[in-house]
Amino acid sequence: MEKEQFYYDNKIVRMFLIATIIWGVVGMLVGLMVAFLFIFPNYMEGIPWLSFGRLRPLHTNAAIFAFVGNGFFVGMYYSMQRLLKARMFSDLLSRIHFWGWQLIIVAAALTLPFGITSSKEYAELEWPIDIAIALIWVVMGINMIGTILKRRQRHIYVAIWFYISTFVTVAVLHIFNNLELPVTALKSYSIYAGVQDAMVQWWYGHNAVAFFLTTPILGLMYYFVPKAANRPVYSYRLSIVHFWSLIFIYIWAGPHHLLYTALPEWAQNLGTVFSVMLIFPSWGGMINGLLTLRGAWDKVRESPVLKFFVVAITGYGMSTFEGPMLSFKNVNAIAHYTDWIVAHVHIGTLAWNGFLVSGMLYWLATKIWKTEIYSIKLANAHFWIGTLGILFYAIPLYVAGFMQALMWKEFNPDGTLVYGNFLETVTQILPMHAMRAFGGTLYVTGFILLTYNIYKTAKAGSKVEDELVEAAPLKQIPTKRLAGEGLHSWLERRTALFTILATLAILVGGAVEIVPLITVPSNIPKIASVKPYTPLELEGRDIYIREGCNNCHSQMIRPFRSEVERYGEYSKVGEFVYDHPFLWGSRRTGPDVHRLGGKYNDNWHFNHMYDPRLTSPGSIMPRYPWLLENDLDISDTEAKMAAMVKLGVPYTQFELDKALPLLKEQATQIEQNLRQDPEYVKNYGEANMENKEIVALIAYLQRLGTDIKNGETAQN
Repeated sequence: MEKEQFYYDNKIVRMFLIATIIWGVVGMLVGLMVAFLFIFPNYMEGIPWLSFGRLRPLHTNAAIFAFVGNGFFVGMYYSMQRLLKARMFSDLLSRIHFWGWQLIIVAAALTLPFGITSSKEYAELEWPIDIAIALIWVVMGINMIGTILKRRQRHIYVAIWFYISTFVTVAVLHIFNNLELPVTALKSYSIYAGVQDAMVQWWYGHNAVAFFLTTPILGLMYYFVPKAANRPVYSYRLSIVHFWSLIFIYIWAGPHHLLYTALPEWAQNLGTVFSVMLIFPSWGGMINGLLTLRGAWDKVRESPVLKFFVVAITGYGMSTFEGPMLSFKNVNAIAHYTDWIVAHVHIGTLAWNGFLVSGMLYWLATKIWKTEIYSIKLANAHFWIGTLGILFYAIPLYVAGFMQALMWKEFNPDGTLVYGNFLETVTQILPMHAMRAFGGTLYVTGFILLTYNIYKTAKAGSKVEDELVEAAPLKQIPTKRLAGEGLHSWLERRTALFTILATLAILVGGAVEIVPLITVPSNIPKIASVKPYTPLELEGRDIYIREGCNNCHSQMIRPFRSEVERYGEYSKVGEFVYDHPFLWGSRRTGPDVHRLGGKYNDNWHFNHMYDPRLTSPGSIMPRYPWLLENDLDISDTEAKMAAMVKLGVPYTQFELDKALPLLKEQATQIEQNLRQDPEYVKNYGEANMENKEIVALIAYLQRLGTDIKNGETAQN
């Protein structure tokens, strides 16, 4: 058969490769800045946009969507063209995808440090950026599906199965989790409230890990590991089982992030069951990856690329063993909210994502610039420095996590907490945080070596932006199943049907868990005494969100003796019905604040926000002096309350009409309370503090957990 000549588009691969390296360095350096804030909490003192609560979401977004996201696109654009024997469907769509994604990253870098955030973990970006993400994702999907349809290869290879599942699932997750009601150009509220919002967020949050940090990287593994080792994939049948079981089971696992919370018990149990089941497809993929290297271990010793791949796949195996273990309630009761979870997450990101992308970048650099890697010694140095960095990062945090859990739960013989002061449990683990920062420094150093190595490789090589190839045309793809053909082999020819089945596989779990929670009122019993936030409290809550306080403080007291003793009555589902968004948090660097209201007077909160060490000597919480200086912006208060009414919050017409006078009345009362302290009068006697942001935040903090009395039960 006569072959056709055509060109692979290497330019788009090179563009994404360079972006991956740049954003990798940026994201890792921001992470390092965050790590050092635990040791030197005020080394960024006085700069609001460099405080921990604002930098932490910037780091996670940069690591996930900028570094790993661009890394996925590098590998996808390179491998798809070669697996399908076709140039990408549209050069224009490829360029729109590239520049659109980079502009989204820049928008995140400009908004998150300035406190423009929705507060939802891994989905903090505000509504205009969310819309841009959806549009650019669709552009990528059209380009992907279009390329598949014009392919010269009859069957689609396993890597492309994972690319397809990534496209459809991330689209579904992103759209449903980010349904929000805009208030202004850069402010919105989630349409879900409280428990419902928590469920949808962790359905998204867990599956952002699954379908942005796992399935696309598995696709890269299935292409680049066999290529680099020059070996076939170990088992085609195992690939089939791995793919379909993984995408079906993963989507159910989100509730394991909410064990022992106010989430209904049935939803928690579903999350646990499917999370435990996840170990089987996950380890199936790990085994398939590692056994692909059977007979090639001499190459592994010689090739830094294969060394990176081996550690990456091993890291994947460790994370996917640990994840199901953490889903058992007795294990989760120890680990949740501690640094154990941070260690677990970073084994996945640093080893699985970071090392697999690094190995791929080294391998691709030689193909894109048609030369050998500049320095094998530097690549090996990167590997060993990075591996030590992972160990120094994770092991101290595992130790810290166990220490936190044990100290939080330890009682004296008389029934009192041994460590009644939460701060004691913070200061004891600071040496581990110092070791974590050292490990992070090693890891970043290794990646900088990669940057230099690939730069020198590119300088020594030559660009081939359009690579000439030839392949036989595929004039017609038979739709009927051929004699002796396996079912899955037939399905691999039916791209549209394959995509539909993959979509159905991921929709089932989400629908079963989320729809009843939203549509069945008995799942969210109300408490008569729980009322909406006052106008001032609503503004204070938005300041709490802006400063990222939920990154360090939870608002969810679990029904454990130790937590009830430390914080007060455990949290009830009906207490959160007016919370758009929910703010339960996922980590306790500081204590839970759900029952904070009334525990301290207004002056304590004022001094604590100005300088936490005034009220809590040894605290690692940063200072927030700008809250005392910034005027409270109330220009959108009425619009915010109107938006809440649309979301079902029962503000009365009087409250809507008198929102600003009611706000000022409550602010004046708090300012008068502050004046009861002679030190306040001495230092701020001439200040008009009732118009400052600090007063709104105090109002919100003093409201937390005060709507119910101890032992009060929910009433429909």
